[in-house]
Amino acid sequence: MTHGSWTLLVVYMALLLALAYPLGRLIARVADAKELPLASVVEKPLYRLAGVKPEEGMSWSSYAIAVLVFNLIGAVFVYGIQRLQNVLPLNPQNMAAVSADSAFNTAVSFVTNTNWQGYGGESTMSYLTQMLALAVQNYFSAATGIAVAFVLIRAFVARSAKTLGNFWVDLTRTTLYVLLPMSVVFAVFLVSQGVVQNFSAYKEIATIEKVVYQQPKNGADGQPMKDAKGEPVMEDVTAATQILPMGPAASQIAIKQLGTNGGGFFNANSAHPYENPTPLSNFLQLLAILLIPAALCFTFGDMVRDRRQGLALLAAMTAIFVAGALATMHFEQQGNPRIAALGVDQTTSAIQSGGNMEGKEVRFGVDTSALWAVATTAASNGSVNAMHDSFTPLGGAIPMLMIQLGEVVFGGVGSGLYGMLIFALMTVFIAGLMIGRTPEYLGKKIESFEIKMISIAILVTPLLVLVGTAIALMTEAGRAGISNPGSHGFSQVLYALSSASNNNGSAFAGLSANTSFYNTLLAIVMWFGRFAIIIPVLAIAGSLGAKKRLEVTVGTMPTHGLLFVVLLIGTVLIVGALTYVPALALGPIVEHLQLLVTTVTAAKAGQ
Repeated sequence: MTHGSWTLLVVYMALLLALAYPLGRLIARVADAKELPLASVVEKPLYRLAGVKPEEGMSWSSYAIAVLVFNLIGAVFVYGIQRLQNVLPLNPQNMAAVSADSAFNTAVSFVTNTNWQGYGGESTMSYLTQMLALAVQNYFSAATGIAVAFVLIRAFVARSAKTLGNFWVDLTRTTLYVLLPMSVVFAVFLVSQGVVQNFSAYKEIATIEKVVYQQPKNGADGQPMKDAKGEPVMEDVTAATQILPMGPAASQIAIKQLGTNGGGFFNANSAHPYENPTPLSNFLQLLAILLIPAALCFTFGDMVRDRRQGLALLAAMTAIFVAGALATMHFEQQGNPRIAALGVDQTTSAIQSGGNMEGKEVRFGVDTSALWAVATTAASNGSVNAMHDSFTPLGGAIPMLMIQLGEVVFGGVGSGLYGMLIFALMTVFIAGLMIGRTPEYLGKKIESFEIKMISIAILVTPLLVLVGTAIALMTEAGRAGISNPGSHGFSQVLYALSSASNNNGSAFAGLSANTSFYNTLLAIVMWFGRFAIIIPVLAIAGSLGAKKRLEVTVGTMPTHGLLFVVLLIGTVLIVGALTYVPALALGPIVEHLQLLVTTVTAAKAGQ
């Protein structure tokens, strides 16, 4: 670790926590207040138009139905816009209608806050599709996650309550008072840094010099051709002009980061200079990824009237995140160990070359790219400013593990908080078994029903990941997308299924996933990875909300101290380790060992 690495991480975490505190208090006010400034001007007319009675609370089951119906309608709408974009306006490049399987995948992806993209944004989606379909869902999917978190928090505060809020009110207020104003301000900042925001047609310019390069040759099916050895067939291409994509990018990038949506307006994502043009834009986008998830910990503390509870969750998240960031930075700074086989001192070479720069933007370097990789996978963000496929085996394993932990290390907006609260309830249950007491959390008993729902919420994503990976590897269509056979190819598939089931959306970028097989498989995994967790969480909220709050006694286990934080971290890591270490051993771990073996062998042969 270099001095610059420590400085970057310290400054980042300090600014993140400093900004998260006032934002968290603001969000708590939005969740609790009965009357807000724009209520009579905006809220009430919207409720009348939609036929919503904001004063009427919902039971957990009614809330769950509203969430499912709203998101199902959203998915159908996004699918329809894509399929009809060739006849709709704001399509200056005359983009064709998106294929059925890709449109299905994208619709589910954006509705579930995953934003997995099997397509190139600037070559597939019209401006109308980007704005009306994708950007709108960036708001609604983020607001849905926060709304579900509100319900679970209210359950801890409630005293024998049958209703826990109104989904339509929570959705409206979160969008109107939190996501929309923050996104407008952030979009204006991005424009000031050079991010494009217009409706112009793409610009074709003549380059100063002709560029000759090679690219994989595609077959009639549109997929890369391979020779008899399984290697890509390359073809020479000469370019004398360059197409510069335009579009309303800044407005979508703002909410994609703040709403932990991820994805990208352009194919190269946050490595593209039109999405992320300067070191300052890079740092503030990185800050935006974790801002609302961190703030929600303070929101939780305010709403339950005990800020120590929120700080305990925040401490657990921060500890795991910092450890992951330090580990990834370390592995990426080492560079490729095969340099040693060339007869050059490995440590010196890594420092001179700046570490492992493959797949990274020179503008950002190793440390910022590694920090972004951990932040985007700790949150359910998925945007990337470097290709994770090019990370060192262990450098890529950490972001993958961050996803597999359930994205509770800050996690997505709302989903990270309620995911960590699920682990907190599990921790209390385990601790209760150790000391022989009925487990309690914030005055609510954790009983049989809650444990069953917790088990479903924790186990559903590993089930989707491991079964989905097995299906992909057992079928020819699944194996056909692998670009690097062997342990790395296994990692590509495992990462894709981990990303989809945990609603992250990032990819190793080496897997050709825009096929009917992967579009369908990943869409199914994304849908159940989102809503098969939300429903048990709402059921837990309904059960806890109906219970009386117990008074704190000398026998009550404190859930705000260092001991509880350590137990919580241990629970998160043990569940992740027991579930995924065998799979990780077949991918990045064995790849790292193979890399070391071949390096040593080559070094001995050179002697």
